[in-house]
Amino acid sequence: MEWNLSDDRPIWLQLSEQLARQIVSGIYPPGGKLPSVRDLAADAGVNPNTMQRALSQLESEGLAVSNRTAGRMVTEDTAVIDAARRKMAREIITTFFAAMAGLGLSRARAIELLKEEEIHE
Repeated sequence: MEWNLSDDRPIWLQLSEQLARQIVSGIYPPGGKLPSVRDLAADAGVNPNTMQRALSQLESEGLAVSNRTAGRMVTEDTAVIDAARRKMAREIITTFFAAMAGLGLSRARAIELLKEEEIHE
């Protein structure tokens, strides 16, 4: 996986967000096993403690669960995953409308443009 990390926010939070996106997109399916902390940390080029904190955040959000014998798994509760997906979608929509407002476009006009783009595809 390609990790996109920046210096403007805590790394563990960025890692957690990127892992959450992988869960909601189905890369890590419900009930699926997550790679080990060490494997994920090596892949991302971060300290294992940083990755541990990111995974702990996923657990606190209910997207991951720990199993002493099997390691960390993605939750099997699809309602939790769907809620996370909707939250992410709302954040993207909010950013989109803010960018459109920055161009001087109303929400209604931005929606019209989206519909026009949909027709062209």
